[in-house]
Amino acid sequence: MMPKVVPYVNAQPNTVWRPSLRRDQRAVSEVLGVVMMLAMVITIMGGVWVFLNPYITDFEDNTNWNSATGIAERFEDRIDVAGGAPEGTGIRHTLALQSTMIQSVEKVETWTMAADLTPYDTVTVRDENSSALGIYSMNETARSITIETEYGVESFSFEASHEEVLVRHNSTQQHWMVVTVFDSDNNPIHRSFTYLISGIQITTSLGQGEHQIALMNNARVERFPNEPWSVSHFPNIEIDPLVNGEFRLSLVLSDVTINGSLGSGNKIGMNMISLGPMTLFSGEAYNVKFTVVNSLNDLITPQYHDRMLDEYNLNRASGTLDTYVGYAPFLRASGADGFTVETQGAQLYLEVDVKRVEVSR
Repeated sequence: MMPKVVPYVNAQPNTVWRPSLRRDQRAVSEVLGVVMMLAMVITIMGGVWVFLNPYITDFEDNTNWNSATGIAERFEDRIDVAGGAPEGTGIRHTLALQSTMIQSVEKVETWTMAADLTPYDTVTVRDENSSALGIYSMNETARSITIETEYGVESFSFEASHEEVLVRHNSTQQHWMVVTVFDSDNNPIHRSFTYLISGIQITTSLGQGEHQIALMNNARVERFPNEPWSVSHFPNIEIDPLVNGEFRLSLVLSDVTINGSLGSGNKIGMNMISLGPMTLFSGEAYNVKFTVVNSLNDLITPQYHDRMLDEYNLNRASGTLDTYVGYAPFLRASGADGFTVETQGAQLYLEVDVKRVEVSR
């Protein structure tokens, strides 16, 4: 027979006693948890930032570069329109210049051109110094000259001579100068000009430095950070064949000056006012010679010369210069002495125009 178990009246279940956390200890645990959570969040965000930062920088640089390129294209279009307008008229344009600065580059490119206006004489005009010109007429038909600058016109007469005639003048060549030689009947037989072109420079801040675009005489040159200047668009000079077998050399000079500061901001209003177009040559021309020198950077002028002599050098290498029509070096093959135009005996017509625009706020 099993013994009967009689429970005690006040019996209590067995309990394992654990020491309880004090209030300050529980607070420390919560703080540690929050700190660890914040550390994890900061670490993750930092990793994401380090990983994405190059892509964000490239995106911002690409946006700024596109904005600068768009500003340059709009500037070129507006200058072309304003340059062809009558003197004192023009257009108003608004641009956003948030990360871009526009400034003037004064007298950065120098163009010279000389041509005889008659086939019966060959005339040379030489700069003796800033106040004297040497005039040489091979057939002794030259009798007088006029010197025109932005400040006025001077005229001088002289006797026929088989030697060079030295003409002293008071004209100053600050911007441009046009010299025209006349015969005894006051017919123009030769003309030469020197023009100092101004342009604009568009500077944009990028992650690695500054991106620069220079607009000069319908040409565009640009430079990226840590890279040399390169020409993306060349000056507007062309040789066109005519239907009668003759040729025409066309040159459009674009001279842009900035009056005052344009500033920066979301919306900058600009006035582009024409100073009046000029025509320097229009008609038959003989013994054409021209030069171009860009002083913005030493790398730009050689790029101009290489572009003009590309086809000439190809024809010289292939032995086909007897049929070549186009630009040719005046003396040295590098173009350092200037350029001429080879037409293989066909008549050449010369058209040279100047568009002058002043930009102001």
